[in-house]
Amino acid sequence: MSIGILTVLFFGALLVFLLLGLPLAFVLGGVSVVFLYFTWGPDAFYIVASRMWTTMNSFTLIAIPLFILMAMLLERSGVAQNLYRMMHLWWGGVRGGLAIGTVIICAIFAAMCGISGAAVVSMGTIALPHMLDRGYDKELALGSINSGGGWGILIPPSIIMVLYSLITGVSVGKLFAAGILPGIVLMILVALYIGIRCWLQPHLGPALPPDQRGDWREKLIALRSVVLPILIVFIVLGSIFGGLATPTEAAAIGVFGAILASVVHRRFSWSMLSEACMRTFRLTAMVMWILFAAHAFSTAYNAMGAQSFIVGIMDYVPGGAWGSLAAILVIIFLLAMVLDPVGIMLITLPVFLPVIQAHGFDPLWFGILFIIMMEIGYMTPPFGFNLFYLKGVAPPSVTMADIYRSVVPYTVVELLGLVLVILFPALALWLPSVLF
Repeated sequence: MSIGILTVLFFGALLVFLLLGLPLAFVLGGVSVVFLYFTWGPDAFYIVASRMWTTMNSFTLIAIPLFILMAMLLERSGVAQNLYRMMHLWWGGVRGGLAIGTVIICAIFAAMCGISGAAVVSMGTIALPHMLDRGYDKELALGSINSGGGWGILIPPSIIMVLYSLITGVSVGKLFAAGILPGIVLMILVALYIGIRCWLQPHLGPALPPDQRGDWREKLIALRSVVLPILIVFIVLGSIFGGLATPTEAAAIGVFGAILASVVHRRFSWSMLSEACMRTFRLTAMVMWILFAAHAFSTAYNAMGAQSFIVGIMDYVPGGAWGSLAAILVIIFLLAMVLDPVGIMLITLPVFLPVIQAHGFDPLWFGILFIIMMEIGYMTPPFGFNLFYLKGVAPPSVTMADIYRSVVPYTVVELLGLVLVILFPALALWLPSVLF
C-alpha cells in the first residue's frame, strides 16, 4: 500500500477517534499499535520501547514536574492578588488600563512558571470580575486574559521548550533566551491594541474614577508586590543564563522560590502543599502518557516512510523555502485548534524538522515560531485549552460563545507578532547569541 493511502488512513483514524471523544493518549497509542502491527509486524514494537526508554533516561525531563509544581504553588501563594492590586493602582486611571495591567501580569506570571493555565485561572478569578464590575466590555476583558495566559509556554521558563529540546536536540538554555524578546513583543502589541481600541471607543474600557485610583503613597507601597516575582524570575533564569544551573536544577530552585512566596504571603500550609503536589502528579502523568503515545505515533508514521513523503510533498509547495515554511505553520495552526500541544510536537516535529533544516532555516528560530503557533492554539476555538480554563473560573454570565468571539482580534494581533519574528529573525536569535 502506498504511503499516501496509509497517510490518509492513519490520520483519518486519528481524527475519527478524537471526534468520538476518546482521550488523546489512547488514540495516539492505539492507532499506532494497529498500524505498526500491520505494516512492520510485532517486531516493530521493540522500536517504540527503545525510543521511549531513551527519552525517559533524559535528565532534562525532570524539569517538567518541577515547573508544574512551581506553577501550582504560585497559583496559591497570593502573588497574583498582590500584583493585580498594584496594576489596579498604577493603570486604573488609563482607558483600558485594567486590561493592560492584566496583560502585564500574565507576562510576569509566564516568566515565573512554565505553563499557561496558571495565569488564565488566576486572572480569570481575580481580574475578570473587577473589569466586568467596572463596565469593561466583556469580550475585551476575556480576550486579554486568554491572550496573555498563553505566554506561559513562550516566555521562559517553559515546559514546551523543554520538550522541543528533547525532540530536536536544540539547547534548552538557548530556547529560553530566544523566547524572551518575542514574548515582550507580543505583550507590547496586545497592550497597544487594547490601549488604541479603548482610546477610540472609551466605553469598552472606561478609566477608573479618581477616588479609586489611589494616591502616590499607595502606588509606591504597592510596588513591593513586584519584588518577589522579579526575584523568582531572576533566580530561575539568571541561574540558567549565568551557567550556574541546568534548566532542571533551576526548576528546583524555582519550586523553592514559590514555597518562599507562599510563606511570605502567609498562604503556606501542608494541605496547600499536598494539593499542589497531587495536581502536579496528575498533570505530569497526563503529559507522560501523551509523550509515550506520541512516540509510538511518530515511530509508526516514520516507519511507513513519512519523512520522504512529506519532503516530496513540500517540493510541490510554491514559493520554495518560504512557501514550505508557510505551509508548515498553517498545518501547525490548524492542528493546534484541535490537538494537545505536546501531541502536536511529538507528531509533527520529527517530520517537519528535516524539511526546515533542508531549506537552511535555523532550528532555534523555527522553534520560537513553532511555540508561538502552539501558544495561539491555546486560545483558538474549538478546543484551545485556555478557552476551557477561562470558562471554568468565569462568572455565570460569561458564555462559551462570548469566550470564542473574544479571541478573534487577539489572534490577529498575535499572528502579526509571529510575522514580525519571521521578518526579523534577530528578535529570536540575538539574545541567545549574546548569552551563549
